[in-house]
Amino acid sequence: VQLQASGGGLVQAGGSLRLSCAASGSISIIRAMDWYHWYRQAPGQQREMVAAVIRDGSSHYADSVKGRFTISRDNTKNTVYLQMDSLKPEDTAVYYCYAPIATAAGSDNYWGQGTLVTVSS
Repeated sequence: VQLQASGGGLVQAGGSLRLSCAASGSISIIRAMDWYHWYRQAPGQQREMVAAVIRDGSSHYADSVKGRFTISRDNTKNTVYLQMDSLKPEDTAVYYCYAPIATAAGSDNYWGQGTLVTVSS
């Protein structure tokens, strides 16, 4: 299974971007992806969770993005989205999608390749 992230780019502070992450490959594995997450990693910083959504659409967010970012998923397209509004320079980072699958031994973890978001002041 591959997770293909896209939608990053350069935007001015206050602007918006929409990231997409499409899963492809084994249908049985994709169907087991109950949770999708977006993480980000800024230069010199640790990767942090930004938002997560479960299959029924329930979601949660890091405090730093609440009210500005919206995560959603389209199960028919095996795609998760991250709508980012009111962007700030501190949102600049490489954004990664991530989907874990529980296994008997723990979990299998699937990461996308990352997409760069740059917010200018």
